[in-house]
Amino acid sequence: MTHQMVKAATAATAGGSLLILSGLILAGTVIALTIATPLFVIFSPVLVPALIATALLATGFVASGGFGVAAVTVLSWIYRYVTGRHPPAADQLDSAGMKLASKAREMKDRAAQLTGAAAS
Repeated sequence: MTHQMVKAATAATAGGSLLILSGLILAGTVIALTIATPLFVIFSPVLVPALIATALLATGFVASGGFGVAAVTVLSWIYRYVTGRHPPAADQLDSAGMKLASKAREMKDRAAQLTGAAAS
């Protein structure tokens, strides 16, 4: 029985402490917002364009880095393909190339037949 009372007292103490802490944080947030709001209104003509410029710069750097990584990956894949190291999906690329060449040959033969039949 005393073990459960100790557990309940510990839980109540921890819960109460966290409740008091959350109340203090809420009060601090309200006070900080009350103090900062006039500053945001006064400096908004400077802060908003600065924020937009910063966001555009960050987006540009992230996009540039992403495209750079993609380019290096593609160049690495092409290098491995050309040197015969068999990168992933090389078989599919070879198969697609053979199918395309076969269809091109078929179309060439068909065009030759049609032009030959039209000339006769």
